[in-house]
Amino acid sequence: PNGGWERVIPAFRSVCGEDGVSLGEAVREQHGRDESVHRCCPPDVVVWPRSVEEVSALAKICHHHHLPIIPFGTGTGLEGGVGALKGGVCFSLRNMDRVLDLHQEDFDVSVEPGVTRKGLNSYLRDTGLWFPVDPGADASLCGMAATSASGTNAVRYGTMRENVLNLEVVLADGSIIHTAGRGRRPRKTSAGYNLTNLFVGSEGTLGVITKTTLRLYGVPEAMVSAVCTFPSVQAAVDSTVQVLQTGVPIARIEFLDDVMIDACNSFNSLSYPVAPTLFLEFHGTEKSLEEQVTVTEEITQANGGSDFSWARDAETRGRLWKARHDAWYAALALRPGCKAYSTDVCVPLSRLPQIIVETKEDLMLNGLTGPIAGHVGDGNFHCIMVMDPNDQDEVIRVHEFTERLARYCMSLFPFSFIHGVGLGKRALLREEMGPLAIEVMQGLKATLDPKNLMNPGKVL
Repeated sequence: PNGGWERVIPAFRSVCGEDGVSLGEAVREQHGRDESVHRCCPPDVVVWPRSVEEVSALAKICHHHHLPIIPFGTGTGLEGGVGALKGGVCFSLRNMDRVLDLHQEDFDVSVEPGVTRKGLNSYLRDTGLWFPVDPGADASLCGMAATSASGTNAVRYGTMRENVLNLEVVLADGSIIHTAGRGRRPRKTSAGYNLTNLFVGSEGTLGVITKTTLRLYGVPEAMVSAVCTFPSVQAAVDSTVQVLQTGVPIARIEFLDDVMIDACNSFNSLSYPVAPTLFLEFHGTEKSLEEQVTVTEEITQANGGSDFSWARDAETRGRLWKARHDAWYAALALRPGCKAYSTDVCVPLSRLPQIIVETKEDLMLNGLTGPIAGHVGDGNFHCIMVMDPNDQDEVIRVHEFTERLARYCMSLFPFSFIHGVGLGKRALLREEMGPLAIEVMQGLKATLDPKNLMNPGKVL
């Protein structure tokens, strides 16, 4: 940096204390990687601000010395979004962990970046409210806003994009903005440009999110989950499409193929039949559940589905969903010592059966391990590619497969990545958006971050 680290480090320490700054190698390594296959790129230094004022003061120092800023929440991302490609300073936000301004009667709450999804829901336990967006990992809610996370409940409750009402953001020069106005939490607004959703999904490239105001929901009177197996992938996915077409307000509908179920069985000592499977969950009143379930059972049975095996109490439901949430680790356990890479495409429902069937054929043909799990309720699926990083030939085959899958989906229709863009998908983003839209994005980036200090090298 201009003026050298010997001027910068004391300045950081004067803002967030002796123990709020670390140059230790292990700490830096830990903050240079997420759960993805992208190799670790450690920052030069890690800082732990305790308030938005400290984030702002640290950003001013970085701005003055031309130091890159990389925000870090829980490190559970899957696209290499936290790597310090150009060195710089990792802002670890876990010490800002307050839940602020809960408005029960208005169904909203504000949280700092250290508050995770599970943390918020346990805070809300006695209020009759909950926050449903559930990407699986116990991610930071501000991190989920930054990556526009979705997950198993999106089919019913939407993604982060639909559930963030306001953001407090520290820009590259240290100034603090509130994207919907200070202290405001509008249910809807048509005033001015939509700044809130400019920052939702910006992956740290436009500013550091220091607070997010979220929409909450009433905890449903009743919830039931069910598992149903099918004779074929086609039958399982056809059922999904039909359930949604009938207008059943299903809360979660997840698809796991036979390879994935087998992996989950051995990882969690379960005994589900090894066949294409749907995990379903219904939320509502006792009466409305009866109706939802009847319609869904009629559809699954017409498609050759098995009888439902039910989970009514919270504990059994928890076990069932743990199996789905552990899919990533279950896939890894198929081949100990290997790495996993998750493909990530979202396509119109009508084409989902065809794509999953063809994807499985492609995997078989190329001798690749790729169990499939997906939030099929919103047209999204993941192929969890398990590969030996030291086997160059396999790495190339996996790379070619993922490229083929993405291009194939793009040739049929525009699709989106639900894990974000991060490092690996910048070229695909350019192709998907077209050069003019990318130019507009670059213009926004240049306006908000003229020195390119915010998480450089990501997204664009």
